[in-house]
Amino acid sequence: MSQAQRRIRESAAVAPGEHAPTLPDPDKLAHARASLPDTTRTDYLCGRGPEATLDHLLDDIVPGLNGQNRSGRYWGFVTGSTLPIAEAADNIVSAYDQNVQVHLPSQTIATEVEDAALTMLLRLLRLGEPEQWEGRTFTTGATGSNILGLACGREAVITARVTNGSESVGELGLLRACVKAGIEEIQVLTSMGHSSLSKAASVVGLGRASVKLLPFSDAEPWCLDIDAVERELQRENVASIIAISAGEVNTGRFATAGLEDMKRLRRLADQYRAWIHVDGAFGVFARVLPEKEEYAPLLAATAGLELCDSLTIDGHKFLNVPYDNGIFFTRKASTLNDVFKNPNAAYLSSGAASTIQSPLNIGLENSRRFRALPVYAVLMSEGKQGMSRMMEKMVLTARAVARAIRSCGDEYVLLPDDESTASDENVHMVVLFRARDDGLNSVLVQRINEGNEWYVSGSSWDGKPAVRVAVSSWRADAEDAFDVVKKSLGAIARAYKESQE
Repeated sequence: MSQAQRRIRESAAVAPGEHAPTLPDPDKLAHARASLPDTTRTDYLCGRGPEATLDHLLDDIVPGLNGQNRSGRYWGFVTGSTLPIAEAADNIVSAYDQNVQVHLPSQTIATEVEDAALTMLLRLLRLGEPEQWEGRTFTTGATGSNILGLACGREAVITARVTNGSESVGELGLLRACVKAGIEEIQVLTSMGHSSLSKAASVVGLGRASVKLLPFSDAEPWCLDIDAVERELQRENVASIIAISAGEVNTGRFATAGLEDMKRLRRLADQYRAWIHVDGAFGVFARVLPEKEEYAPLLAATAGLELCDSLTIDGHKFLNVPYDNGIFFTRKASTLNDVFKNPNAAYLSSGAASTIQSPLNIGLENSRRFRALPVYAVLMSEGKQGMSRMMEKMVLTARAVARAIRSCGDEYVLLPDDESTASDENVHMVVLFRARDDGLNSVLVQRINEGNEWYVSGSSWDGKPAVRVAVSSWRADAEDAFDVVKKSLGAIARAYKESQE
């Protein structure tokens, strides 16, 4: 196994000063596809043995993988590269393969490490003391986290209206509980919520149609119209969950403008027995930026998020731990337990009194990896200052990309509009832009990715195609980003003009 680990590291290594391709070579991708087992062959499912299989993985499959983890220019998704210490921790996770679903303090330290990691995150993000967030756990990511948030919100807003509040929705079922509470509808009020919010609403029985967009204006659709929220909260026989995007997936902008907005929402939620859920998958990390004037708008926009009832975070974004790592916080452990309690399984009991609940009673899965260990390792390794520096480097890289786009003259336009993107102060981690020429714009994502120097994802804005750049890797390099984007976009514009002559 030591030789296998060495070969894996050699295949994944990137020499200092070099940049790994963002996408695999088409021929290598085709070769990888052709190497997959052929169901028509007589030796199908005949074992090859460990050595030959490792050769197959490294020689055939690995060359067909993208460069998301190995390139500082893979900007298509808000998914960070894996820090070396996080990779080492994840290897330990596999090597020791702990069952983290049951709190067994006399047998393993695993659940206590998880709790330590969650506590460190609360402190890093300045969300408050652990006692203020009794419900805390790890999950998979955006969908899992938002399912937890909406499920807890559903539990709370219905229970608050049931005369005998001792019966939970988890016990009664959604239909019976709503009848008892006199609720005809549960709505999720948001502004440009992530697609996983609608998916989560479907899973927890609220329905995708329950998600209502309340944009402040056509010019700022990511901003939540709090006056509209107040009107919706006043509807008879309707319970509400307020879902705040921090930040919006296309622009990185925030649904609330700061502390006063959050204070008002908190007052409204308390008055009308609503639940405030913050999807802070990546935006919440702006709270660890250094207190410098250039980051003041970002720090102000994230002020007050700690006033919510539940909050989600994606560790595989800016913590730069391996993919499939989500974190969820809520005020009361009892709320999580009411929804996710795993009854009639005495063999899964820890048998010991503890402030740490068995994770199987507060989350979706009965089986899951020791996801906490890479997060614990990163926070131990980097500390508050290291995380702040890493976040700053990513913001500066995103702003360098924006400047490179501006430097191309009239060929490209930053979105959502020229005025709001004329300076760097509103640029967080996401940069959205398009070509002014509609013809070039229709093929721009393809042209960028074909060059294989940087990778972007396609999006849309105002009904037109747009290019989305999302910087989230610890490998981020502002100077390199400026140079490669400016050179690439200039060449793409020239080549397109020549093709039209």
